[in-house]
Amino acid sequence: MNAIVALCHFCELHGPRTLFCTEVLHAPLPQGAGSGDGTGRGEPADEEEGGIQMSSRIRAHSPAEGASAESSSPGPKKSDMCEGCRSLAAGHPGYISHDKETSIKYVSHQHPNHPQLFSIVRQACVRSLSCEVCPGREGPIFFGDEQHGFVFSHTFFIKDSLARGFQRWYSIIAIMMDRIYLINSWPFLLGKIRGIIDELQGKALKVFEAEQFGCPQRAQRMNTAFTPFLHQRNGNAARSLTSLTNDDSLWACLHTSFAWLLKACGSRLTEKLLEGAPTEDTLVQMEQLAELEEESESWDNSEAEEEEKGPALPEGAEGRELTKCPAESSLLSDCGAWQPRKLSVFKSLRHMRQVLGAPSFRTLAWHVLMGNQVIWKSRDSDLVHSAFEVLRTMLPVGCVRVVPYSSQYEEAYRCNFLGLSPHVQIPPHVLASEFAVVVEVHTATRSSLHAVGCEGEQPLSKYEFVVTSGSPVAADRVGPTILNKMEAALTNQNLSVDVVDQCLVCLKEEWMKWIVGPKRTRRSS
Repeated sequence: MNAIVALCHFCELHGPRTLFCTEVLHAPLPQGAGSGDGTGRGEPADEEEGGIQMSSRIRAHSPAEGASAESSSPGPKKSDMCEGCRSLAAGHPGYISHDKETSIKYVSHQHPNHPQLFSIVRQACVRSLSCEVCPGREGPIFFGDEQHGFVFSHTFFIKDSLARGFQRWYSIIAIMMDRIYLINSWPFLLGKIRGIIDELQGKALKVFEAEQFGCPQRAQRMNTAFTPFLHQRNGNAARSLTSLTNDDSLWACLHTSFAWLLKACGSRLTEKLLEGAPTEDTLVQMEQLAELEEESESWDNSEAEEEEKGPALPEGAEGRELTKCPAESSLLSDCGAWQPRKLSVFKSLRHMRQVLGAPSFRTLAWHVLMGNQVIWKSRDSDLVHSAFEVLRTMLPVGCVRVVPYSSQYEEAYRCNFLGLSPHVQIPPHVLASEFAVVVEVHTATRSSLHAVGCEGEQPLSKYEFVVTSGSPVAADRVGPTILNKMEAALTNQNLSVDVVDQCLVCLKEEWMKWIVGPKRTRRSS
């Protein structure tokens, strides 16, 4: 959790002050930062909590080498701090806890050493103890902006027999740059911070009652002359929080509580990468996979039955064996689905557009998107295979029916992609139909008119491609919107082939929503 938790105090002499803060460090500490010998005066140190040398931490954030520790620290000067404004003694190394699971370090001191963080915490402290308060001046509140961070603040009072009104004003703030995360953590932070406050108030109340019982100060305070100016009474009005709670290990306990709060709040809400709804192509592929599994199970069951009936086979059948047809080939023969070969000539739609030329490619793509039959005639079956592999990316999986290479013409209801050898005759009505397009591949007598792009590793200059149709598509025709978007993506050289593929997936999904949505609406009505 990238946040800072701080304890703030409204001093009667110096105004709002930051007493203690805990921050998260993801990067490794400077060399030697965790090897300090001192652990504080009287505070316990164990394997999880230890001190770090203040000089090392200041050097890590100092703007220039050679600057003194006091000048490089963004905190207030010692002369501007009283006992009530100070938490750790001068020269105290602070506290650090290591999280071995995540390699995160939780560092606590009076002020953040980074100047920008100090400014953010300082502003949040002033606002939490001045203008950003809830009714009654005690309770939780949320404020902040994008520039200075968002703050969860909980103000509270601590009993003090020497203070004006017998109480002093404190606040615990949690600062984050992620507004949504902080708002979602409100119930958790409120409960845990409220528990810390109750513990502090309980300790202070015991000290307050003991002081009042031993030496009541009310009469002495009433006899003090009235003055409208703030001043320190009896020389001991600015008391530290450790004296108010009579707890010498207070700051070590607060470090433990703040570090646990940051770790627990960060572990409570985690980000997960969620995949979106399955695409139409994914649904079709899942259906095909289910059919494969069912067919495989049926073959397994038939084999088991044949083994059980083995002794009852007729004479002469011992040498015959039931051969299992692979599930994939069965699905291909039944459904007409075709798995393209890995050997390809056309590498992508952009490559095909470069080879065929923009007008011929637009005619071919227009017929593909309109659902017309696309016929390729060539001696090179690998060329036809690669062409169908590229063109099928323009359509959803369920709309592709391929006969990769046939010795006879197949009707349009059987396939919308048909590969033929050059000697196969196409019926005249198909050649004259506006619902079919024919691509004839001839051996070129001269170099190809369209230069092959850099994507084409195999020489295609030996081929000439002639695209014909009974209904030619005019070059200036507007055409389907999806075709225009596809051409815009293909002509944009700033987009890589992988990005263009993702654009095609998005366009197909958008297209399917326009088609499938009204059908589902009519069915539901």
